[in-house]
Amino acid sequence: MEVTVAALQTALTDDVAGNVARVTELCREAAGRGAQILLPSELFEGSYFCRTQREADFSRARPAEGHPTLRHFQQLAVELGAVIPVSFFEQAGPEYYNSIAVFDADGRSLGVYRKSHIPDGPGYQEKFFFKPGNTGFRAFATRFGTIGVAICWDQWFPEAARAMTLAGADVLFYPTAIGSEPEEPGLDTRDAWQRVMIGHAVANAVGVVAANRIGTEGAGAGAITFYGSSFVADARGDKLAELDRTGPGIALARLDLTQIRRLRTSMGFFRDRRPALYRGLAE
Repeated sequence: MEVTVAALQTALTDDVAGNVARVTELCREAAGRGAQILLPSELFEGSYFCRTQREADFSRARPAEGHPTLRHFQQLAVELGAVIPVSFFEQAGPEYYNSIAVFDADGRSLGVYRKSHIPDGPGYQEKFFFKPGNTGFRAFATRFGTIGVAICWDQWFPEAARAMTLAGADVLFYPTAIGSEPEEPGLDTRDAWQRVMIGHAVANAVGVVAANRIGTEGAGAGAITFYGSSFVADARGDKLAELDRTGPGIALARLDLTQIRRLRTSMGFFRDRRPALYRGLAE
């Protein structure tokens, strides 16, 4: 069984309609090139508002039920016959989450994942806005295979990747918004960002798809330049497709799920793991 996956990369503004139209265009283009699972980047409806702590930005959140952007991509999934994990700012009563709704190729909602690890630092002040997710790490059985989804800061945690693989995922999808560090202008995390996810691919024998945004948002010392570099890696950690730091585009690649499962079995990682010895990790 094979699946063609696509990471979508573009610059974003605070024009929600324009952003949705731009991502929709990329979805159509990717599907036209054969992609069956389409991954937009994190919080693509608007600019990355977590650069600062403005109370007014809570107005960006919407409940999942009746959310106009979710409804749009649900309909697009049906039209294109493609799976689309959609990142959004979720309001759930008095609580706020950084979430993903997963739509199958027939438009069915397979559920919502809420970001588990919430960063807090200069330029990435997400703890002001988001409560840590309560969904746990899940696997979603789609028309084109079983996938795991996690969000940005989650992608640095090996436990998250392992949990999704244990739940049955063959490919892990990570929408993200990451770039420069406002207080450390000399720090470039691009290579480390890719390496840690490639490590998850190798250690779990899974495919990995990461979608980042591009462009500079904000001004002065608080500006962030997002470094793009969206990519697809196979279960051996080889990059099959990769975009550059500045240009919009689609990182598209074909993954052989049968081969991924065979490799996972032959490597013996899950045969030889010793959960009883790892209890200290969770204490």
